[in-house]
Amino acid sequence: MTQDAKSRFCSRLKMVRKSNKITQEKLGLLIGLDEFVASTRINRYEKGVHIADPNTAERIAQVLDEPLSFFYAETEELAELNRIFYHLDLVNKQQLLAFARELTSIAKD
Repeated sequence: MTQDAKSRFCSRLKMVRKSNKITQEKLGLLIGLDEFVASTRINRYEKGVHIADPNTAERIAQVLDEPLSFFYAETEELAELNRIFYHLDLVNKQQLLAFARELTSIAKD
């Protein structure tokens, strides 16, 4: 079953937050939320009750050290590729792009 963008954001947020062993409250505080609403707000983002506005989503991505595109990628493969690319150094990013371009040109032949 294909998830919509909201569902993908919710599930990936929860997965990354938990894998980083960060509580909902701590994540909320790290993105600048008031201590009295931090845990509840992150919980509501993860459950899809509230939708993170673009600036908040970007702060979440920065704090969790993930590309914003990861949270919204249409497939798991694309999400993984986004993460891999984001964490590479510049030289390896250039090499990966060159390889991808080469694959694209081969596929067109």
